[in-house]
Amino acid sequence: MEAEDILAEMDAPDAETLEAVRDGLANIEAEQMVLGAILLNNEAFYRVESLLRAGDFSEGLHERIYRTAAKLIDKGHIASPISMAAYFERDPAMADVGGTDYLARIAAWATPASIVTDYARLVHTLAQRRGLIEIGQRLVESSVHAQVDEDPESLISDAEQDLYTLAETGRTSGGFLDFRDALEQARVMAESAFSRDGHLSGLATRLTRLDALLGGMQKSDLIVLAGRPGMGKTSLATNIAFNVARTFNKESETEEPEHYKVAFYSLEMSAEQLATRIISEQAMIPSSDIRRGKITENQYRHLVRTIDELQELPLYIDDTGGLTVAALAARARRQARKSGLDLIIVDYIQLLAGSDKRRNDGRVQEMTEITTNLKALAKELNIPIIAISQLSRAVESRPDKRPLLSDLRESGSIEQDADVVMFVYREEYYKRLEAALPEEIEAAAGKADVIVAKQRHGPTGDVELSYTAEYTRFGNLETREDLDEHPL
Repeated sequence: MEAEDILAEMDAPDAETLEAVRDGLANIEAEQMVLGAILLNNEAFYRVESLLRAGDFSEGLHERIYRTAAKLIDKGHIASPISMAAYFERDPAMADVGGTDYLARIAAWATPASIVTDYARLVHTLAQRRGLIEIGQRLVESSVHAQVDEDPESLISDAEQDLYTLAETGRTSGGFLDFRDALEQARVMAESAFSRDGHLSGLATRLTRLDALLGGMQKSDLIVLAGRPGMGKTSLATNIAFNVARTFNKESETEEPEHYKVAFYSLEMSAEQLATRIISEQAMIPSSDIRRGKITENQYRHLVRTIDELQELPLYIDDTGGLTVAALAARARRQARKSGLDLIIVDYIQLLAGSDKRRNDGRVQEMTEITTNLKALAKELNIPIIAISQLSRAVESRPDKRPLLSDLRESGSIEQDADVVMFVYREEYYKRLEAALPEEIEAAAGKADVIVAKQRHGPTGDVELSYTAEYTRFGNLETREDLDEHPL
């Protein structure tokens, strides 16, 4: 029998049975205890607000009571059976339970505020189990009704995204965010930036002038790091990855201080090649000498010490080739759930694949899908993502080889989706190609420019860094200005 015939004869999932099971995962009495405690003593609301969401209540009436009480309390008013009654006089569901006297009855049955959190956890736990059933039902239905030639990877990715969202936020879909909540998030960000060393609101690259221009790498941002071959894009990314991974997260809630966690998706180089490059950068021993064994005994001992130190850092490398953007997102969600993630680096996006449909629509449309999904992943995980990108050959045809935003425009919506676009440019590279005068090469030697050509949150500009080609290492360029700002 052909696959199409087998699928055609399969019965649709028993939705009624699943719905009955899902509806059975509710505890009306626990919901009444929580609501009654809040109406009896509004202090109970502050005990449960971090554990419970309005959507966790299985009864629509209970959800509306909770939302109304929360709004009144947020405004500094008292939420009581008397003050709440006016909001529910015409509510049909309230009429079904005997009218607004229901509010007084559940307040009379209320549990003490001191133990209300136990009932709140029960309500939330049952809501999560109902959410799991809904996700499972959607997965079964989409699997049965999918086309035979449809790539199941997209179904798996959708299910993983739903599961991640449910696990992290307790809800399976987003919604409107009250503006006062958005303002509170902005206040927390500003407070964090003010109290941090260097006054950065985002994750520090440890490249001082770049951090000053960006304010650090911001959560939910898609940062495109682009350049022509030979400019050092991957080297700069590995430098940033190491700098972030060796930094302690002062905002961590764990007892022991933790380092920031970095995931590096290397679609071009193997994990061993990438690790060797990082070892070379940090031990300051040329990677070519490491590979050929041309190192002294002292260098070897220093190399071993460097490796021992690097082993302690939470830097995860995935060198799977030919990844689709959906598979990358799925792996990132698993890693975030397993150990947490603070930064993702993708090297490089032109080696990522989109869905089969977009692949058939052409490379520009496929790239648009890839960058759109990377931006969505950054928002979902609430972390910055650095996506390394190649530039078109148009750069080489100009007298001035410094990259422009227009050099990205043949690559789908990279420029549009990115929050930050940075170019790596090394004048020394081109001076040597052009066989320029020795003094011109000398003037450009050991330097690199990071050109911030786009930044949604702040200014654009150029940042000059040091660059040691022998170790492919970027660093802070010491100038007279630096010494004046930071005297010894």
